[in-house]
Amino acid sequence: MTRHKQSCGQAYVITILFLTVLLAMSAAVLDVGAWYRADRDLQATVDAAALAGAQELPYDSVAARALALSYAAKNGGGVVSGGVTFTSKIVANDTITVNGSRPAKGLFAKVLGIKTVTVHATASARAANVQQVYGVAPITVNYKHPLLNCTRGANPTCSPTFGVATTLDLEDIHQPGSGDGSGAFGLINLDQNDSSGTASSGTLADWVTNGSDQLMNLGKYYSVTSAKFNSSEFIAAMQAKIGQELLFPVYRLLTGPGVNATYDIIGWVGFRLTGFDPNGTPALVNGSFTKYIADGVQVSSGGKPAFGVRDIALTQ
Repeated sequence: MTRHKQSCGQAYVITILFLTVLLAMSAAVLDVGAWYRADRDLQATVDAAALAGAQELPYDSVAARALALSYAAKNGGGVVSGGVTFTSKIVANDTITVNGSRPAKGLFAKVLGIKTVTVHATASARAANVQQVYGVAPITVNYKHPLLNCTRGANPTCSPTFGVATTLDLEDIHQPGSGDGSGAFGLINLDQNDSSGTASSGTLADWVTNGSDQLMNLGKYYSVTSAKFNSSEFIAAMQAKIGQELLFPVYRLLTGPGVNATYDIIGWVGFRLTGFDPNGTPALVNGSFTKYIADGVQVSSGGKPAFGVRDIALTQ
């Protein structure tokens, strides 16, 4: 009888030990998995918060911090004001770093005395000028436009004025006494491999509607000859874009005659279209220059003319 009681006692101990081990294994499988998901969720939040804040860089770090904190708060929290910092990679305050932390509760791990763990995540995003860009529309802007505020010469520096109403004229760019730009009306062939200078009205309209699907480089591009801005396709595309932002190439020089006229593209500028009047000479494109977030390739260093066009990318 005594031996039986001892056996039962040993069985109870073994059972308790087994249950403890089972709970520990459950904690390892379930709780660690839950903590990993919490970590991934926090990483997604700080990634998105960094990208959101970078939209205001490098112009306004105060607004960038507020935007990052607001986004994080709406997506689970875990980021405080001190967790948002700024550094300079190419220009001052072009990079935002967001650090976050959250408690993650355990279920089975409580048996082992672990009530919660704290997960941490960090993300950095940079806003930088672009050296190549998608989505360009085929209307050019001369760098001498007064609201672009550019210095003159081969390597201008520019500080555009944004949000002020202005008008772009699609007029005959040819200057009397010069062979440059004859037949050019401010439109550009965005296909750098096409030397014909004769992009169709349908192609121009598609570039207005959708932006060019080719990655556009800086450099030489052929002018589109004749006043194709008054085609029904182009007019319809422009009218459909009223109230929206377009991305226009900025040129410094237009050289050569007729179909051989080429633009020297030195950058891009955002333009919010408020109206388009194709009647008369010149046609009128009404709107204002805007800061523009583009899909492009960031510069790696230095002094490309800046017209408010930036690409935003995670760097960490």
